[in-house]
Amino acid sequence: MNVRRRLIPTAALTAVSALTLAATSACSASDTAGGNTAKFDVVTSFYPLTFLAESIGGKHSHVTSLTEPGQEPHDLEISARQTALLQESDAVLYLKNLQPSVDDAVAQSEVATKIDAASLTTLEEHGTEAGGHEEEADGDGHGHEEGEGEDGKDPHIWLDPVRYAEVAEGVGKAFEKADPDHAAAYRKNTTALVKRLDGLDDRFETGLRDTRSKVFLTTHAAFGYLAERYGLTQEAINGLDPESEPSAARIKELGKTAKTEGVTTVFYETLVSDRTARTLASDSGLRTDVLDPLEGITGKSRGKDYFQVMDSNLKALRKALGAPGSK
Repeated sequence: MNVRRRLIPTAALTAVSALTLAATSACSASDTAGGNTAKFDVVTSFYPLTFLAESIGGKHSHVTSLTEPGQEPHDLEISARQTALLQESDAVLYLKNLQPSVDDAVAQSEVATKIDAASLTTLEEHGTEAGGHEEEADGDGHGHEEGEGEDGKDPHIWLDPVRYAEVAEGVGKAFEKADPDHAAAYRKNTTALVKRLDGLDDRFETGLRDTRSKVFLTTHAAFGYLAERYGLTQEAINGLDPESEPSAARIKELGKTAKTEGVTTVFYETLVSDRTARTLASDSGLRTDVLDPLEGITGKSRGKDYFQVMDSNLKALRKALGAPGSK
């Protein structure tokens, strides 16, 4: 839809064409790279924002994700062809401070509509511990580690359905303003999405209300907002950086926590190594299971979209925390 037909170098245009030809055809628009279509062209930085853009944009949008399925979003480096694609889009939806190369590319681009998801809700600082016991963190600082973002704030807002709904509403309004011809459709789609997120929030609140334990162990400190929302405590092996290496003292501390709090399970995720989780589980006599931070959907994901994977996460948490009727 881009009506600002900018002049860009021939090499960049060639790169975009090559990218388009190489893309694998699928039902999701995010799997097909390209700009200057007849629709509202939106570039997103990674899966949670792609899902929002597709859900809200519907048939009037053409959505392209910079992060490929299975790629760890924190490791993304923007290519020249992706930069060219970004220049020819109508809007970009990203989460500032999560992917530095995206931040740089967006700052240098001439995209008319730049939507920072982090500005549409509130962010907090989270470390390896977050949730119900966070105020009890000892003085060694493990409760308030430096975050992924430059400002130390936890970016994983999409794992809290309430915050995610706030972001959805902000994205919907931005779409309406940028493409007023289809504002009514965007408004309708946003309302429907928020209603589904409200239902997801209800399922989590009800499903996690009467659990035997309130503490869960995970490799990646991605679930701080979720823990706070539903009265749980997240104890993470690593901090907000899923690739960081935990200290021996931290592993020992978590083993003690598992015994004290009646923890049964160590959770790991699909996009990074599960080696540390399995080591801790083996040493402490615990099970392992997947708790997906939903940074991307792959063939290993327990669901085909955001809602399916979040419901799978709820099922895994209920089982690990000893919820009535869970199995």
